[in-house]
Amino acid sequence: MSSLIQNPELRRSVLVTGGASGIGLASVHWFLDRGWNVVAADLNEQSGETLTSSVGSPANFRFIKTDVSQEDEIVAAVDCAVDSFGRLDCLVNNAGIGGAFGPVTEIETEDWDYTFEILVRGVFLGTKHGSRAMIRQGEGGSIVNTASVGGLRSGGAPQAYSAAKAAVIMFGQSSAAELATNRIRVNTVCPGVIATPLVGASAEQISDDLRGIQPWPDIGQPEDVAEVIGFLASDAARFITGAAIPVDGGLLAAGMRLDEAFGNNAGLRGLVGVNRGTTGGKSTVRRRIG
Repeated sequence: MSSLIQNPELRRSVLVTGGASGIGLASVHWFLDRGWNVVAADLNEQSGETLTSSVGSPANFRFIKTDVSQEDEIVAAVDCAVDSFGRLDCLVNNAGIGGAFGPVTEIETEDWDYTFEILVRGVFLGTKHGSRAMIRQGEGGSIVNTASVGGLRSGGAPQAYSAAKAAVIMFGQSSAAELATNRIRVNTVCPGVIATPLVGASAEQISDDLRGIQPWPDIGQPEDVAEVIGFLASDAARFITGAAIPVDGGLLAAGMRLDEAFGNNAGLRGLVGVNRGTTGGKSTVRRRIG
């Protein structure tokens, strides 16, 4: 049993990548609302400034601009948590993009590589350096990765995104087995369609696209995923590691027919390009086919 469980008055610390938007933003607020020390890391500095203003710059919050594909920047984010708050108890590897899209015969190799740099390399680097900090503390910890139902079954997302998220899920399971002796738990949340800026559609449009595809009648919200992330970070999940948990309103149960909602896969509309999400970088349609 960790000293944090024995001494609940100690304030825990968490680093959330992609923390200035969508699921990451909801997770930052979840942890802050429960008294955690929080470091939000995000590439989009403007979104980070907006977040900092919204929370009022409390003593238990920091923002750091971070490109999760760059090792030195991940190291700086982990160091920010340890230097600011004395410890790191949870790392949420959440930063993400939509990534490359288009027919497999047409996707640009540089777009494919960019997708994996953010979605897979970023999780690897976060896990590498977050677990190092936790091992040094000697009190265990929790790592939560954000993947997707698209990484569990085909028909849920473009090829590059699905392949990258499948890699995140397997990496999480392998890391969980390796780090368990250090009492570090590694779990993965697999959201379905969640109303975030990355989806880029109104709630009404999402509802129309999912009609007859998602069994649950409500549209998924970032807070729905943040609740699961928070649970996995907590002592309530102390015996859960290596899990990949869908948070999807029953999409998997119904057979994953998201590609029927063409807005989910631009490649099915004959578009080729890359979706850079809320990083601040420009998403591009390189060309149209047909």
